[in-house]
Amino acid sequence: MSDGEIQQLPLLGLSGISNLIAAIKFARYYELTEDHLVFTVFTDSMDLYGSRLVEFREKHGEYTREDAIRDFHRYLMAVTVDHMLELSHYDRKRIHNLKYFTWVEQQGRNAEELDAQWYDYPGYWQSIRNQAAEIDDLIREFNHETGLLRE
Repeated sequence: MSDGEIQQLPLLGLSGISNLIAAIKFARYYELTEDHLVFTVFTDSMDLYGSRLVEFREKHGEYTREDAIRDFHRYLMAVTVDHMLELSHYDRKRIHNLKYFTWVEQQGRNAEELDAQWYDYPGYWQSIRNQAAEIDDLIREFNHETGLLRE
């Protein structure tokens, strides 16, 4: 791992790291080679976890280059296909239904919209894609208001 790569680590937050590990596990599970392409999304950066970083530093000290090298080999290069499961239709539906708590109870969305995600496929998801320009405008507005892009 190069110093340049180590300097890029803060671009990955906890969810982004989880997605990276899932992509590695997927590629290994299906025995993919350099002829294959796996796409994943790094959904966040460590900027979201400032308080957690303070807690980590207080407990373990500064995260060093040597720590990064060790963790790279231990947690990325050593990823295996353990805890992988090919899902049946009802397995996928069971996981979808787990969203009820966060979607309806925490976010105050309605169960009809959650059901549409499952039963109105691909219509529901196409309607989301059709909102791309509006969502991009909201992201730009948010970035402007927070000053995120001024840094």
